[in-house]
Amino acid sequence: MSKPQKNKPAVTVEPQDGHNQRLVGHVHPADWTNPEPSERYHLVVIGGGTAGLVSAAGAAGLGAKVALIESHLMGGDCLNFGCVPSKAVIRAARAWHDARHGSRFGAPVAEGEGDFAAVMERMRKLRADISKHDSAKRFRGLGVDVYLGEGRFVAEDAIEVGGQRLDFRRAVVATGGKPFVPPIPGLQELQPLTNESIFSLTECPRRLVVIGAGPIGCELAQSFARLGSEVHLIDMAPQILPREDDDAAKVVQAALEREGVVLHLGAKVEKAEKGGGKLVHLDRDGRKTLVEGDEILVAVGRKPNVDGLGLEAAGIDHDRRGVTVDDHLRTTNKRVFACGDVASAFQFTHTADAQARIVLRNALFPLGRAKNSDLVIPWCTYTSPEIAHVGLYAGEAEEKGYGVETITIPLADCDRAILDGETEGFLRIHLKKGSDRILGATFVAEHAGESISELTLAITAEIGLEKLASTIHPYPTQAEAIKKAADTFMRGKLTSTTKTVLDKYFDFTE
Repeated sequence: MSKPQKNKPAVTVEPQDGHNQRLVGHVHPADWTNPEPSERYHLVVIGGGTAGLVSAAGAAGLGAKVALIESHLMGGDCLNFGCVPSKAVIRAARAWHDARHGSRFGAPVAEGEGDFAAVMERMRKLRADISKHDSAKRFRGLGVDVYLGEGRFVAEDAIEVGGQRLDFRRAVVATGGKPFVPPIPGLQELQPLTNESIFSLTECPRRLVVIGAGPIGCELAQSFARLGSEVHLIDMAPQILPREDDDAAKVVQAALEREGVVLHLGAKVEKAEKGGGKLVHLDRDGRKTLVEGDEILVAVGRKPNVDGLGLEAAGIDHDRRGVTVDDHLRTTNKRVFACGDVASAFQFTHTADAQARIVLRNALFPLGRAKNSDLVIPWCTYTSPEIAHVGLYAGEAEEKGYGVETITIPLADCDRAILDGETEGFLRIHLKKGSDRILGATFVAEHAGESISELTLAITAEIGLEKLASTIHPYPTQAEAIKKAADTFMRGKLTSTTKTVLDKYFDFTE
């Protein structure tokens, strides 16, 4: 049996201040010594992001013998380069925006440039504070054997890390993804930012060019515009957030433009080069445009982390979309499962968490038959206003053979939205025609992500709008829009025949 290996080489996160040193001390400590392997593990997990951590902690909590392998930073993308730092920056940007525009509420108008360095330091501090929950030490305390290093399959039932062989009964591939940088001529030479590097900034770029108008691109374009950058946002699609309904995306688009973000939609990036700044050449229906920035942020999507895992040695199929899995999240090796961004079309932290719970049931227990297709997955884009969605869009529902009836409640009909000065947006609910069954919903509101869970629960538990109509919602709240939609449905049930019967009843009881 090989001896435990010291963790090498040291990992750093820029800037190397006290907060980031504390972060790394939690999620990839330089003095970590990998444990002596057990004879055989019930579960070996490769990847210490959300999917991997939930898998490992859950299995250990059930009493299984578990190993967790992480090559870089425990906590994965969400803690280190995604949800946590981005939402800290978004919140700071909202505070700056509110301070500048408080006069509409009679508040004093803020003056000065603000302190971008303080924004980023606050983010680093909060990230380091949160990181203890994902730390190597904590997971060791949960009973997990934590290995820091590159893990690689060497057989159908074995993984090697740091010169040590880990034999397993079951394994989970949860290695996540990384930013995709498209092969645009000249772009790599300009060292573009991605979500893995933008949170290392300590000075706000005077001019920021964002390539990609999906959720990450829109969130950071708006935030950096609020923090003082001149922002250009580029996408090949004719609208931002192309996954969303056109009118929902247009509400956010209008907010971005109002706040100074310059949009270049339907535009192809032909090349990038160094000039006075960083130059991006665009082609839009034959019209050439030149955009110049001090920094370029690439936010065009992600690609799965499958390289170097030795998947072939274990008989695990994969392609450019990631590891191939069935509806039970089992790979082509019956001993190995995969979950999270490396195996999912829905690349959200909460999806990774939910899929890890499916893997626990299916991998550890002989009768585990939980299905990925049973998940009802909501998502939210954290712009201002937010767009939250769950279930089917109307077109998707029709493709599945449903007749669809739609109820839309403008936020301008919601008293709390009026009082908050946040009337842009709407709630839209798609119903199975002739019933109160909810097929899908989109909420466009300042805090839509906080309200979408009620509709997610309704779809998951098959609670129809009729039950929601009888549920008391506090007044005034923006979530009351859900109650208004339910009341609208109930009024629609009042058919002409029912109305005639009621008229006769009230005539009789006069």
